[in-house]
Amino acid sequence: MEPSKVYYTNLHTTLEENLLQKLRRLVKAAGIDSIDFKNKYAAIKIHFGEPGNLAFLRPNFSKVIADIVKENGGKPFLTDCNTLYVGRRKNALDHIEAAYENGYTPFSTGCQILIGDGLKGTDEQIVPIDGEYVKEAKIGRAVMDADIVISLTHFKAHECTGIGGAIKNLGMGCGSRAGKMEMHSAGKPFVDRSLCVSCGMCFKNCAHGAISFPEKKAQIDHDKCVGCGRCIGVCPADAVQAAQDEAFDILNRKMSEYAWAVVKGRPGFHVSLVLDVSPFCDCHPENDVPIVPDVGIFASFDPVALDTACADAVNGQPVLPDSLLAKRGAAEKDHFHALHPDTNWRIGIEQAVKMGMGSAEYELVEIK
Repeated sequence: MEPSKVYYTNLHTTLEENLLQKLRRLVKAAGIDSIDFKNKYAAIKIHFGEPGNLAFLRPNFSKVIADIVKENGGKPFLTDCNTLYVGRRKNALDHIEAAYENGYTPFSTGCQILIGDGLKGTDEQIVPIDGEYVKEAKIGRAVMDADIVISLTHFKAHECTGIGGAIKNLGMGCGSRAGKMEMHSAGKPFVDRSLCVSCGMCFKNCAHGAISFPEKKAQIDHDKCVGCGRCIGVCPADAVQAAQDEAFDILNRKMSEYAWAVVKGRPGFHVSLVLDVSPFCDCHPENDVPIVPDVGIFASFDPVALDTACADAVNGQPVLPDSLLAKRGAAEKDHFHALHPDTNWRIGIEQAVKMGMGSAEYELVEIK
């Protein structure tokens, strides 16, 4: 496969051009205007940030992309899917409130917010992909209903996948609750019986008769459970939880196969901002100091090449003193592995290439 073009610009500005204008110039140079947006729905996949975290992307960046889509006759919307874990983005109502709290509103971004997998994380579309690990991906329906997919990613480190780039934004981020559970877990959900309040909501929403109440506490029969995750979404006490016991390498491979389910067969474009490179995901309700200096903005039609270029750029940066990376092993060439030794981000890249999503080889085109 030939190298893919990845466009890059640094974060320096002038009196004549601010960073938002520079982002606009970058994505136009990278070819975003070549997409036929006319009367098409364009899903802009973004992470709104868990409240309390301040490393997530400012909403100003998403407005630049939404405005370009609208200028080309398209209908953009910002989207993310509900989380598997306990937090402020577990259902659509709380998720939208969290987005508003972090500045993402129709007024600041110029477009609406749609939570991709609905109110409780169960509104999904089954996408056949016949992958090595995933045969049918469970993707948020609003994401799949879109004609075009654009990823706008805060590139960072990640405690499970090594990096949090475009592939993770698309794969893990667009999976429904059941999809996220499939990626994270080798098994089925379980009940923390100390948290169960015996309300019966899980029982009412189980279509397979897998839930019973011995000693007035919920219990899941894994022989009957199909792993749909609906019980997780409806539990008011967060007593039903995913096992999250999948090996990190397999998690990375599943995630890449999910990302392929999202992008295959329709136009896409991908932007990653390598700034505030935090050691953990923006799903944390806090963020530690960046591990390296800010790098710049990258854009490409190829999410695989984009992730590889961003990872290489971070690995080429000096380690910031007093960062978590400095404490864990700054001497290692791969910053991500030094930070999270149990992870290997290259596994996800390898799987994405195998699926035909893109190329790990890239030509970096600098836009000054």
